[in-house]
Amino acid sequence: MSFFQYLELRNRYYRVAVTFGNIEPTMDTPMKSNRLAVKLAYLLLAFLPLLTGCQPETKKAEEVKKRPNIIFIMSDDHAYQAISAYGGALAELAPTPNIDRIARQGMLFNNCLVTNSICGPSRATILTGKYSHLNGFIDNTIGSKFDFSQESFAKVLQQAGYKTATIGKLHLGGVPTGFDYFDILPDQGRYYNPQFINKDGQYEVEGYATDIITDKTLQWLDSAKEEEAPFMVMMWHKAPHRNWEPGPNELGMYENVTFPEPESLFDDYSGDREAASLNNMTIAKTMKMETDLKMMENAPAAMTEAQKEKWNAVYGPIYEDFKQKNPTGDDLVRFKYQRYMRDYLASVSAVDKSVGRLLDYLKTNGLEENTIVIYTSDQGFYLGEHGWFDKRWMYRESLRTPLLISWPDVVKAGSVSNQLVSNLDFGETLIDIAEAQIPADMQGASLVPILKRETPADWRQAHYYHYYEHPSEHNVMRHYGITTSKYKLIHYYYDIDTWELFDLEKDPQEMQNVYSDPAYAQVKAELHQQLDQLRTQYQDSDSLNQMFIEEYHEKVKENPVIEYWKYSREELQKMFQEMRAKEAESK
Repeated sequence: MSFFQYLELRNRYYRVAVTFGNIEPTMDTPMKSNRLAVKLAYLLLAFLPLLTGCQPETKKAEEVKKRPNIIFIMSDDHAYQAISAYGGALAELAPTPNIDRIARQGMLFNNCLVTNSICGPSRATILTGKYSHLNGFIDNTIGSKFDFSQESFAKVLQQAGYKTATIGKLHLGGVPTGFDYFDILPDQGRYYNPQFINKDGQYEVEGYATDIITDKTLQWLDSAKEEEAPFMVMMWHKAPHRNWEPGPNELGMYENVTFPEPESLFDDYSGDREAASLNNMTIAKTMKMETDLKMMENAPAAMTEAQKEKWNAVYGPIYEDFKQKNPTGDDLVRFKYQRYMRDYLASVSAVDKSVGRLLDYLKTNGLEENTIVIYTSDQGFYLGEHGWFDKRWMYRESLRTPLLISWPDVVKAGSVSNQLVSNLDFGETLIDIAEAQIPADMQGASLVPILKRETPADWRQAHYYHYYEHPSEHNVMRHYGITTSKYKLIHYYYDIDTWELFDLEKDPQEMQNVYSDPAYAQVKAELHQQLDQLRTQYQDSDSLNQMFIEEYHEKVKENPVIEYWKYSREELQKMFQEMRAKEAESK
């Protein structure tokens, strides 16, 4: 006989109601047709996701989830020369295997250039997607603070549904906005037993900054990964910023390694390079034996007794040997260079281990396939080239910064880009990844097409640079300029007025200024025209230059400590005491 049977089954996402009709059970097997109905219903339930292509009850949540998570790692002053994925003389002696993993899994950028090679301004450009003259943070002079009321990529991501966090070194002053969570170092921060600032105030943590910042990031990820919304976390390290204090696990790791000297370690700044000759950032004269190279009796005061004991066990014998040998002249420069490299690269090693811990965490917790990992530095750095440490210049080593990005199933593993990209592009790229609207006043361009190997035909062929922090301790003149794949044109202004032109194919180390060479007259004219066009495009001008100079002089009148290099230690102590007294009175 005929009958109808109604069957309802449920799982996490679906309710399946099936009516089976015209089933004719036999007298000897009355339950077979019922079992058949149940099996058909379960089969339909199993294949329904494939038939419908969506999950109606959680469609909105799934659309949010499919956007990738973002891990944005940035170190401070990490030279591309000190990342083994970039090759070079240090690759085998001081490898960075974990940072290299990002290159193997994703894309390495060979020509990522910064807009203003100094910590705070670089970070402001990354956040806003604007040049320094528009975001208002042009230099690191004492008292400089970033205006957090302006738009940033973090705010856009937050508004687009991302959970956002910044952990480590922000170095912009004030209270960060655009972040659901922040736990940052005050100003530069300390390597050992650093203080942090979060929504509850300032506090101290015992340990080494690189390790602590990593721990805090992983702790935040423990909670973020449980939420439906995608996340973006900035793990921004202090290391390997001056004065290059290695962590307790890296102390002495390179003491048996002799690093090759760069060809220009003893650069005499000939070749019509007046601005370079005026510098005060040489290893020979500027680098300090005590605080930079640790040639002193005692460990830093901020350390615990146990930390001091471990520190002194490494540096004590080195200092005694130095006093006994007492090198001078070029031998002293070579000694200082080796000390510098051993400490700097040991600090880098801790950062590399941090990256390894984070990548392992993503894999262990099933986050690897839907998480983009970005590694970069706020700018490049000199490792003895031109006899220098530090950054600031528009020359290659400080202009070029490392950039490595992995994005599973989107970026081809082991790919390399030679396009001219910039830290100006970082914010736009993250907004594009989040499928949000890029603000019209941002000045960079998304790197997503390059990551997908779909580089636009009109991608930039020239890069604009502008550095402002002068007068300054290192005496690097204010300058702006243009870089192409073949040439570089630089204008120094304020207390000098000179131009430099370098043929990057014939002179990659930038040792010979050919601005006055008649053979380059046509090139020079074309570069001047391109430079004028870029300054117009990015809304920069000589009138802005003059405005910033006048503002600087007014700031120095109000606070002479800004030009601290002009005063003795005793004078500075007195000035700081007076400043604190005035602050106390005002409160």
